[in-house]
Amino acid sequence: MIVGIGIDLVDIPRFERSLTRTPRLLDRLFSPAERTLKPRSLAARYAAKEALIKALGGSDGVHWGEIEIASEPSGKPVFSLSGSTAEVVAERGITAVHLSLSHDAGLATAYVVAEAAGA
Repeated sequence: MIVGIGIDLVDIPRFERSLTRTPRLLDRLFSPAERTLKPRSLAARYAAKEALIKALGGSDGVHWGEIEIASEPSGKPVFSLSGSTAEVVAERGITAVHLSLSHDAGLATAYVVAEAAGA
C-alpha cells in the first residue's frame, strides 16, 4: 500500500551557485561517496532527499547525513538510510521506498514512493 509520495525539482545552475557560495553545504548534504559526483548528479540527489522527506510526511527525526543515494549495478538509484532516519522509516511501517531520478535542460528531478505492507 502506498503511504506517501514526494517529488522535487532543482534548478542545476542555481544549485551549483549555492554550493560555490557555501562550500560547507557539500559536507552537510552529501555522503563522502556522493561528494565525488558531478553537480547535475548532486542536484538530483538533493531533489531525492527532499522528495523522501515529502513522502515521509515531514522531516521529524530525518537527517541529511543519514540519507545516501547509491546505485545498484544496473544503475537503478536506491536509498541507503541509517541512524534515526532509518528508524523513522521503520516506525512508520514503510517496507519499501522507490526512487526515480532524472536531469536534463538544467533541471534535476526526483520522485519517491513509500510503501507499507498490508492495508
